[in-house]
Amino acid sequence: MRLFTDRGYDAVTVADVASAAGVSAMTVYRHFPTKEDLVLIDQPAQLIAERVAASSATQPLVRRVGDALVDAAAALTAHMGDEQAPGEQFLLDCLHLMISTPALRARHLDSQYALQEAIVDALGNDPTDTEAAFRARAATSACLAATHTALTRWTEDNGRTPLPDLITRALTASFGADAVAGHAADAPTERC
Repeated sequence: MRLFTDRGYDAVTVADVASAAGVSAMTVYRHFPTKEDLVLIDQPAQLIAERVAASSATQPLVRRVGDALVDAAAALTAHMGDEQAPGEQFLLDCLHLMISTPALRARHLDSQYALQEAIVDALGNDPTDTEAAFRARAATSACLAATHTALTRWTEDNGRTPLPDLITRALTASFGADAVAGHAADAPTERC
């Protein structure tokens, strides 16, 4: 990540990354099949899917997905006192690169689709119920779009506003004050 942020994503080769890490390029490729995989990790997808799966099926879809997105953001950016969360700067650097690099933006769309499918699977709907699957995909896609807007804003202000707050605000602006349980009172009640 240091190489990408210092020299620019396009200027750095996998051989440069391997050299900086003290390994061969083949070792890098064994763990990261493409250069884009060095930046776009899927760790948050697993965390979000686990949170969705653990949520109550009696809650509305948007709340189940929204709460999982806010909780995952809180876990990824949790501060220890005044210290920045260890993964927070890494996440900010990844997002800065994604926003500024066309190849990463395109690859990000693929990862968003994979995240959507992981969330839909975690919702636990009957796969033969096409109407339920449609509703799950629509709700998940809308929540992810609101979250993308929050992530972009968070990146633009260099993480000064807590990410969970921005996601809550984006979800509330999109779906109303009840979109995120336990967070609605903290969020402005803006409506689109």
